[in-house]
Amino acid sequence: MGRLGDMAKTRTSFLCDECGAVQAQWAGRCPECSAWDTLVAYNDPASGNSGGGNRPGGVLQAAAGTTEESVAQPIDAIGVGDVPRLPTSIEEFDRVLGGGFVPGAAILLGGDPGVGKSTLLMQVAGSLAGGGHRVLYASSEESAAQVRLRADRLGAIPSVSAEEDQNLFVLAETDLGRILEEAVRLKPHLLLIDSIQMTWVGSAGTGSASGGDGSRSGAGAASQLRRCATELSLLAKRTGITVLIVGHVTKEGQLAGPKLLEHLVDVVLAFEGDRHHRHRILRGVKNRFGSTHEIGLFQMTGDGLEPVLEHSVRFDEGAAASPGAVIVPTLAGSRCLLAEIQALTATGFLGSAKRRASGLDGSRLAMLIAVLEKHGGLRLADQDIFVSVAGGLRIQEPAADLATALAIAGVHAGRALAQGTAVFGELTLSGTLRPATGAEQRVSEALRRGAQRILVPESQRSDLESIGDGRLTGVRRLVDALEFLSPVPSTEKGAVTAAPTTVRN
Repeated sequence: MGRLGDMAKTRTSFLCDECGAVQAQWAGRCPECSAWDTLVAYNDPASGNSGGGNRPGGVLQAAAGTTEESVAQPIDAIGVGDVPRLPTSIEEFDRVLGGGFVPGAAILLGGDPGVGKSTLLMQVAGSLAGGGHRVLYASSEESAAQVRLRADRLGAIPSVSAEEDQNLFVLAETDLGRILEEAVRLKPHLLLIDSIQMTWVGSAGTGSASGGDGSRSGAGAASQLRRCATELSLLAKRTGITVLIVGHVTKEGQLAGPKLLEHLVDVVLAFEGDRHHRHRILRGVKNRFGSTHEIGLFQMTGDGLEPVLEHSVRFDEGAAASPGAVIVPTLAGSRCLLAEIQALTATGFLGSAKRRASGLDGSRLAMLIAVLEKHGGLRLADQDIFVSVAGGLRIQEPAADLATALAIAGVHAGRALAQGTAVFGELTLSGTLRPATGAEQRVSEALRRGAQRILVPESQRSDLESIGDGRLTGVRRLVDALEFLSPVPSTEKGAVTAAPTTVRN
């Protein structure tokens, strides 16, 4: 009878893999996000169930051996105090976090398989442990010996004397209940979970992998991801331990369980890059304790990831001008990077021409093509157009409009800007240029990198003359900027340089 009573208290709901919404009945299409075939069965304990292992926080209470409940208190009685951040001494990593780890924060790190997530985690763990902070590295994908081998290769094992205690601990475990028990026992400053896709919760938090809430599904299922992320977030909030969770991305390039985990954590970091290239980019997608505009730059070497402090284009005076390549000073948080925008046009079919953008907003690219046709006199309706930001950077600000437009116009007409030219400015639908934010920082960085001429919006030229060193040129309209594209003689046999197609209004 007791068994039947327990079964009656568990109801089956349906969880959407895409948006995390819970529905009472199954449907072919999620009512919240309109995605098809994403609702999966989810055994949801009823609110009246007293089983601690099946309630949010029940696994943590079972691991800590306590059943204490939080109580409401007056807001003026809540002590805030000074909560210092915990820097990792890895400058690019701390930059994205906003200065370091915040005690009690839950952080999600996502990235493609093989991009270097585990390498980054091990270096962060070694840096903190070397600074006297206790770290627990919970690995569900590798054995303890494999983790040790990687730590040896990266030099992440801190050296301690006989009088000092070791601060880096490794736990090879997939059961979340055991991980939480060790976290409560060791009380580390940082808990690393690598990865949440291989972590599961039993019916009572430490039991078998059958029965109860998410335990009826295997590790990596939507119900398990939701349950594990909830328990880890509660651990961070109740104990002050910073929790860093690793999550893999799906084939669509999104964090596994896309919106399922993002709203459960405080910070979401995306680690981007290609395993076949050296450079990696750490980007903040969500950050309750800092800005999401900062990026961290790394390069993969034989000794691990190394921060890249000076990763931007340098002007080479000896290089020849290239059609379809334009330099733009772009802002990424508090830093300015020189990015190269590259464009390519090819003959397509009228009415079905392709427009592809990598590192830029595709809808804004379509708008710039329309502006070029209307106010620049270019015929692009039958042209396949491809635009990319070199180096894997992603530009989301409108200040790159002018550079994108000149790259497309230049490659289409066989013309190029003079070597050592940088441009920035926002284009309007009327073909005029609007001011760009952070203009002084952009000009200063471009000049420091060797720019010989900088095209800026005419409305900002007078304000920038004091730092422009006589190398600023004001541009009022798109058609004026097109005049700076010069013919480039081709050195390829049989190649023909296209005639200029600019039409003055």
